[in-house]
Amino acid sequence: MNAISRRTALIATLTAAGGMAIGLRAEALPMGPVTYDQPHPEGGQELSAWIVIEPDETILIRVAKQEMGQGVFTALPMIVAEELEVDFTRVRVEYAEANRNIRENNVYGAMGTGGSGSVRRNYQTLQQVGASARARLIAAAAARFQVDPATCTVSNGVVRHAASGRTASYGSLAAEAATIHLAAEPRIKSPDAFRLIGTAQKRLDVAVKVDGLAKFGIDTIVPGMVHAAIMACPVFGGTLASVDDSQARGMRGVQAVVKLDRAVAVVADNFWRAKQALAALDITWHEGPAAATSSEIFRADYRAALDGPAVRAKTEGDVSAAMAKAATRIDAVYEAPHLAHAAMEPLNCTAHVQKDRVDIWMGTQFPEQALAAAAEITGVAKANIHIHNCFLGGGFGRRAVNDELRQAVAISKIIGKPVKLVWSREEDMRQDRYRPQAAIRFKAGLDRAGMPVAWDMRTAVGSITRSLGWGKVPDGIEPSAVEGLVNSPYAVKNLAVDCILKNTHVPVMFWRSVGSSQNAFALESFVDEMAAASGADPLAFRRKLLAGKEDFLHVLKVLEEKSNWGAPLPAGWGRGIAIHESFGTIVGEVVEASVSAQGDVKVHRVVAAVDCGHVINPLTVAEQIESGVIYGLTAALSGEITIKDGAVEQGNFDAYQVVRMIDTPKIEVHLALSGGSKWGGIGEPGTPPIAPALANAIFNATGQRIRSLPIRNSRLAGRA
Repeated sequence: MNAISRRTALIATLTAAGGMAIGLRAEALPMGPVTYDQPHPEGGQELSAWIVIEPDETILIRVAKQEMGQGVFTALPMIVAEELEVDFTRVRVEYAEANRNIRENNVYGAMGTGGSGSVRRNYQTLQQVGASARARLIAAAAARFQVDPATCTVSNGVVRHAASGRTASYGSLAAEAATIHLAAEPRIKSPDAFRLIGTAQKRLDVAVKVDGLAKFGIDTIVPGMVHAAIMACPVFGGTLASVDDSQARGMRGVQAVVKLDRAVAVVADNFWRAKQALAALDITWHEGPAAATSSEIFRADYRAALDGPAVRAKTEGDVSAAMAKAATRIDAVYEAPHLAHAAMEPLNCTAHVQKDRVDIWMGTQFPEQALAAAAEITGVAKANIHIHNCFLGGGFGRRAVNDELRQAVAISKIIGKPVKLVWSREEDMRQDRYRPQAAIRFKAGLDRAGMPVAWDMRTAVGSITRSLGWGKVPDGIEPSAVEGLVNSPYAVKNLAVDCILKNTHVPVMFWRSVGSSQNAFALESFVDEMAAASGADPLAFRRKLLAGKEDFLHVLKVLEEKSNWGAPLPAGWGRGIAIHESFGTIVGEVVEASVSAQGDVKVHRVVAAVDCGHVINPLTVAEQIESGVIYGLTAALSGEITIKDGAVEQGNFDAYQVVRMIDTPKIEVHLALSGGSKWGGIGEPGTPPIAPALANAIFNATGQRIRSLPIRNSRLAGRA
């Protein structure tokens, strides 16, 4: 009996049930109902590296960013289509090639995806791409009509000359337009002229993800490939001492046992057999001195570091003098643990290393860096390295540094075959590069009216730069370590921010919203503490501190209205607020939560107000804020990576619990756009406010303050 793939089964099942099965090409996604077995149109005309116009008037737009659920496969083509003046239902999309970017002098620019920057850093470039193509198509039509291009107009992919009544479609003009060189680039539209941008459009990648046709890295099948399972030293920095593979080599399907510096891989004819043989190995590790460490030790060390030397990141006024004259002084220490990225799709990479060519199939946030890494390991020229990028089953920063690629390439190079390496969930959890651990201390002095006149901030946190081996931090201040602190929007005349970079053997890296994650929790919780100390309403207190910040005030106004701030709540319920700016976007969130007599926390409702300046697709904004809230709730409620004997204790979702459907509150997203020149990101800014808003809601319900995450470690009971 032939094996039936997940995709085939879905299509067969839908058809048998009497429904209409619509299959879509995963590598170039159409919007309309094109059947999976329909031949791909041939003879398309490339206008530029970004745009191909096909004979059937379909517009293929290439995307140089990576789709990991954040919606760039729809938002970025919308920007091009806006200037191109085409019917968006005729648009298809595919990944741009990192290899072509190397060959053609960086034609796609930086292809890395992170920092919520795909739209805000590239919208003008993509507008110009569309505008330039449109101008060339108009010029081609004008030449054919023998008229002045200025007398021609365009809409829905058709050029029109009103005076003569002549028209020409983009498909009919594409070949001529491809030969035209413009004397000057046309002007791009201003936001007031947008017709497509800002409208709700269904995402182009959803259909194939629903029906199973989408190709993620883990779906890769290459002729002649073998499968590999891997285990690295449980203690970071440890190395391989010895391996007794006698039992594993005799197991069915096993082809090789490959020893790397700090890991062992088993290669077999399928993944399950490779994994079973890996478990049969008798491995001895050189764990090193880090094997004597634990999370308890780290926590004490980070708190102690707050009393040690630090580097001043920002100074305004004279904090010491103002503090001495303050009517009230308060202080608090907040703590945040290491966190895993915990993407749905575990890390994986398929590599085929040949003498003069390397092919890589994977989902990566930075295909150019992946290409460079493969070239470094193999010695093959970059022009002969091909990254076949796939959809990413979650990135959150983890797929920006591709440890799995280095392993897969090394194994393929040794055994001389294409190798599909998949990390088990346990390996993915225990060999992550984590959200940094941090301890953050605040001291504030309040005047007789209860308003802050002095604010001292000090953070001890792991350096991502040092952990990644990207070199030293010359001045001892890492931007991600103090983001959200040095740019706090609150008006306090006397302010000091100190930074202490403190690393352990545990590797740390970018995690969704980076430093704003832990810093917003601490800062917005402490703002609530100041409000409580002054006897003020938390929202009104923030409004006072944000006087003159019209964008922040507008977000607060929308948040107040939409959340029904101040309305009575049931007994045992509380309402909390937080507002934070990250990646150019302000997000305010109000949480309604309850705490049972037994201390169980239930989040019932989250209301978010968002100012990202301008919006490409409002549906994507809502989806990403919802996603950021859920991701942040996991971190707030239960997310924690702990170290024992130098190794990570959590190995799967039983120990590292994530928010599930049953735990998900009602989430409402409202736009509070300021427009102008502001273009903010949206993939990450929804995460920072949720932990403090929830912690503040718990205080409102119980009178108990949360200063250490996750919340499940706090002993809560009763109500205020």
